[in-house]
Formats: sequence, C-alpha cells, structure tokens
Amino acid sequence: MEYRLFGRTGVRVSVIGLGCGGFGGVGSPKELFGKGEDEGAAFQLMDRALELGINYFDTANSYGGGASEEMIGRWLTARGVRDQLVLSTKLFNAMSAEPNAAGLSRRAIMREIEGSLRRLQTDHLDIYVTHEPDWDTPPEETLRALDDLVRSGKVRYVGCSNEPAWHVARGLWASDRLGLARWEGVQNEYNLLHRGAEREVLPLCADQGLAFTPFSPLAGGWLTGKYRPGEPPPAGSRMTLRPGPYEEFSNQPTYDAIERLRKAAGERGVELAALALAWVIRSPRVTAALVGPRRLEHFEPALGALAIQLSAEERDALSGQSIA
Repeated sequence: MEYRLFGRTGVRVSVIGLGCGGFGGVGSPKELFGKGEDEGAAFQLMDRALELGINYFDTANSYGGGASEEMIGRWLTARGVRDQLVLSTKLFNAMSAEPNAAGLSRRAIMREIEGSLRRLQTDHLDIYVTHEPDWDTPPEETLRALDDLVRSGKVRYVGCSNEPAWHVARGLWASDRLGLARWEGVQNEYNLLHRGAEREVLPLCADQGLAFTPFSPLAGGWLTGKYRPGEPPPAGSRMTLRPGPYEEFSNQPTYDAIERLRKAAGERGVELAALALAWVIRSPRVTAALVGPRRLEHFEPALGALAIQLSAEERDALSGQSIA
C-alpha cells in the first residue's frame, strides 16, 4: 500500500480509501435502506481492507440511515483498531423528519456530531466532512461550529464534499479571515468519464494545499466494463439499484471511451477496472481514491492499480474526450 499526506496536515492516508456507503444501504436514499451489505459482509470487507493496509475509512451519518456508522463502530470495538485508522464521516442529509434535521447550521452540526460519535463508538473523528453545500447557512456559521469541534478535540480536521471551487474558496477565505479551522480536503467525484474537477477544483486544491479524495473512481461500476450497449444492467448493480447518479453515462461516447480503455488494458495485460483506477490515483493532484467494494473480489482492481505506473503522457492518452 502507498500512503500520502492528507493536504497540509501531517496525517498519512492510504492511496486507496474504503468507502462505506454500501453498509446497510446504498448511500443515503431511504428507499434503499437495508439493500446494501449486511453486518457480516461489512465486517469481512473491513477486515480485508485493514489486511491490505487501507487505513482511510470514509462514511456518512446518513448512509443506511446510520447503519453504516453503527456497523463500523461495532467492528472498531470488536477489532480494537481505532488508533490504526483515519476515520472520516460526513453530515448534511436529514436523519429525521424534523425541519431542522438537515443542513450545516450550528444546531445541526452540534447535534449530528454526537450521533456520529455514538454510532461509531469513538470519542473523536479524524476528518469531519460536510456532505453537500448548505446554501441557506452562511459558511461563517458552519465554520465557527466546526472550529469549536476541532478546539474541543472531537474532530481533528475538517473537509468538504460535492463543492464547486468558488464555494470552497469562499470558505477558505472565511477561515483565514476569522482564524477558524480550515478545509483540509475536498471529496468530489472524479474518474475518466467525469472530469469536471480538472477545470477548477483540482487547481484550487493544488494552490491551497488541500487533499483531494475523489469518490466514484470507477464511475459507479461503468469503468469495470459491466455495462454494454443494448444489454440490461447486471442484477444487483448500481444501475438497477440507484441509476439516477449514473444515467449521464448511458450514451455512445461513454461506450466508446470504455472500449478505448478496454483496448489499452488488453495491451498492458491488466484489468480494465485496474487501469481506470490507476488513472485516478496516478494523478499528481489526487491524494486517495475512495472505493466501495461490495464483495471481497472487488478489492482486486485496487491491488492491480497499485502496480500500474502511468506517466503524464500515458494518462493524457487514456483521457480521450471528457464526458462531464
């Protein structure tokens, strides 16, 4: 396993991070609660991740309606490995029907941190991440509350996710102006089919010394080659359970890009998914890629990616035309 510094901090995270959004559900949608991995499967996946040297685990309070955090918490207690991990969770989505349950207000933050710590069975988070922008709450309010958590010792570092570059920059400016805890990392989507982060987010991260830890490095499974034109998606795949975030890929340019990648992988004698993941982690601006395996064999592309070296020219050749 390779390890890289998380932004300007002295903390090192594995270049492959374990995304735990499938524990107890498929992300945050309520209609998919109970359709993800059960606790036995989640324990097996976490055991394997630890065995491989993955020390960066990422979840969210809303994944599985809290089930993901609960499973991780029971696993941490059973294995006694809390100090070996860089543990990250997120907040924003509503955990109840109460009108103030969602968002990034001081009220929401102070309540949700307690729920996450309780479910994770820990007294602190290494990284606390805002899951979405809250357009109704001034960033100064959010950052003051997060700064209080850092000063209290309940949180070590803070980060943000699904953010446009201008909003990240506004938050950084507010932190610097007011002397508050600063974003140390950004978690946005980034893969061969979705490269929007290259325009502004990645340059901002490089300029400000922020970690960049992309989710969906395999584009929700599209870059494994499992989806083919004219054929129904495999049973149990993301396109059968939660197609919405990935419908943008269902077009001919995507299939053409996947075929180019398939050809390049064949020439190298590597798996298509391993090459796609290597393209992400070999970016000089990527700190770690978050993968969400559902079965133990899904770790194989990550292992393959670690063995693949790509020059800047080779990454450019694989890039082709940006889809989004």
